[in-house]
Amino acid sequence: MSGWQLFVEILSWALISAGSFFVIVGAIGVYRFPDFWTRLHAASVAESAGVILLLTGMMVQAGWGLIAVKLLIIGVFLFIIGPTSTHAVANAALVSGLRPKNFDDDSTDDPDPS
Repeated sequence: MSGWQLFVEILSWALISAGSFFVIVGAIGVYRFPDFWTRLHAASVAESAGVILLLTGMMVQAGWGLIAVKLLIIGVFLFIIGPTSTHAVANAALVSGLRPKNFDDDSTDDPDPS
């Protein structure tokens, strides 16, 4: 194994390991966090960081070719759809009446009582 191949192997496995770490920590966060909003945040960060790192590591491992292009297309799709779907879920929860614990509704509070 040449020096370049060793570098590619180490880089790809480092990216895959980092992505796996983010996904596992996000799953633990979804399980352990107390309410909907913190769980949604944990799931969103894990998906954004973890899956992108995993796909990048797989692209480095695959080399230049059709597989890397397909992984890149999947990564771009997830990079756009992930935050958009998280925002849609959060907006739907907020509209349906689920409020965060420290949510201050500006329409009922008058900041200037005079």
